Amino acid sequence: MEPYEHTTQRRPWVVGVSGASGTPYAASVLRGLLAAGEDVDLVVSRASRLTLLDETGIAFRDAHWREDLRDWLALGADGKPQAFEVDLARVRYWPAGDLAAGPSSGSYAVKGMLIVPASTACVAGVALGLSKDLLQRVASVTLKERRRLVVAVRETPLSGQTLKQLVALDEAGAVVLPASPAFYAGATHIQDLVDFVAGRVLDAAGVPHQLYRRWKGELGAARSPVSD
Repeated sequence: MEPYEHTTQRRPWVVGVSGASGTPYAASVLRGLLAAGEDVDLVVSRASRLTLLDETGIAFRDAHWREDLRDWLALGADGKPQAFEVDLARVRYWPAGDLAAGPSSGSYAVKGMLIVPASTACVAGVALGLSKDLLQRVASVTLKERRRLVVAVRETPLSGQTLKQLVALDEAGAVVLPASPAFYAGATHIQDLVDFVAGRVLDAAGVPHQLYRRWKGELGAARSPVSD
């Protein structure tokens, strides 16, 4: 056997975007990962493209994903251009229909998967192990390999069947994280509420960020000016 030569291996976070309303959550998570110097493998479901088009006016195309992703990440939650600068050199994109993609195999090295937002249809597919597209397949692989899976479910109200499926995901080792913003961080803009949820997703993944002001045990701190 040849002697093993240690090399620094790319180990990305897989970000899956399903068809639920909430594309600003996905954009904030992606910006947070890239700002933290993390590598990202991106999977955008077919249904989420319709949601993205409806919520942002951006048509996400496989052949032009870099331009479309850059336009997407440059939009704030209010739909207005923001001063966000991202380096897409760390992003690898896989079409949702490519079931032979790298992340479809457990031997493909990743840190885990973040599904943001997760629709109830996506939750059902992952809980039942359907693997009908790459997003669901990667989620199944993540669970079987005992890697971190964060499911940011975005729906209200939740049916009894969906609640059972979320319990199944929890029992399988996933982190079920409802897209439920809090107000103790002193939100003054819709982007603050979006960033809070994205920050909690990154917290669950163990990725450092500065997306929201953390609770420090001081009542009324949300009304105080943010200090540097």
